[in-house]
Amino acid sequence: MTALRSRLTDWTVAVPLLAVLVLALTWNRKLAGPLVVVVAVLLAGAVLAAVHHAEVVAHKVGEPFGSLVLAVAVTVIEVALIVTLMISGGAETQSLARDTVFAAVMITCNGILGLSLLLGALRRRVAVFNSEGTGGALATVATLAVLSLVVPSFTTSRPGPEFSPAQLTFAAVASLALYGLFVMVQTGRHRDYFLPVTAEGGPVEAEEHAEPPSTRTALISLGLLLVALVAVVGDAKTVSPTIEAVVARVNLPQSFVGVVIALLVLLPETLAATRAARRNRVQISLNLALGSAMASIGLTIPAIALASIWLEGPLLLGLGGTQMTLLALTVVTGVLTVVPGRATVLQGGVHLVLLAAFVFLAASP
Repeated sequence: MTALRSRLTDWTVAVPLLAVLVLALTWNRKLAGPLVVVVAVLLAGAVLAAVHHAEVVAHKVGEPFGSLVLAVAVTVIEVALIVTLMISGGAETQSLARDTVFAAVMITCNGILGLSLLLGALRRRVAVFNSEGTGGALATVATLAVLSLVVPSFTTSRPGPEFSPAQLTFAAVASLALYGLFVMVQTGRHRDYFLPVTAEGGPVEAEEHAEPPSTRTALISLGLLLVALVAVVGDAKTVSPTIEAVVARVNLPQSFVGVVIALLVLLPETLAATRAARRNRVQISLNLALGSAMASIGLTIPAIALASIWLEGPLLLGLGGTQMTLLALTVVTGVLTVVPGRATVLQGGVHLVLLAAFVFLAASP
């Protein structure tokens, strides 16, 4: 692991602040071509800055708290974006929460997880991780996904793939309870289940690196991380009309816009997981992948349940047949990948193919 700088560099401070400034100046405005390019460049810079500041914070607090910081920060802002769009979007956003959460689950559990395993296996021939912690995380993700995204398609209290108010309340409470229980286990009683391991199953020895940053530096990085994530989500929303126009021009379904936005929002976690896998810290990558999927469901559903008090129209949460098939295949494949605690390039490739299938079927349903 390369040494993490405890001193903030100029670009990691300037880019997030500039990105937020441009976001404030361009919010809810139609952008000309050159401005779209500027916003896109600042979006990419904010992603890189978010990864840097997340690593500074992670270096200060240690694992698995570091992985948790980025996952929760991204998800909280993602939830805010979903609720904002649903309040202002009308009937066209009735399925936005479902589409966004499902896209996040597929991207994290197949894209980030598959890429992490592939990079880890290419570096060490076999990617090694702790099956106890990863298996528990996968079980929690699967339970949350089924309760929140599959069950609504089979309930009979309301027509269509939606919950009744009582059912939605139960799903929200269950999601919060499961997520809270997982965080307690991950950071307390069984913290060692989520730490990197060697090929023999023992703990990875501490790497040579710089001294942990000071508390002041870590707090500054935490603040700048939140600023960068706001810029990422906000700039993604700002360029979304351009994305929508391109999607319409090439005759793709409108729901595909949600996939593109989810890919942009999850870029910080993807880059952080990739860097960890390259340093043979596959467990940290898996913590990021599954933790992000879990936070996406466990925080989004309660927030949407609360927002539904003043949202008009039905809240469509249930997945369709194709989506449920892909989710079931993802869970089964994930179980077979996780149980041995070791993976080769084959398992990484399988998960990446599942992501490709999801993206292709989202574009061509």
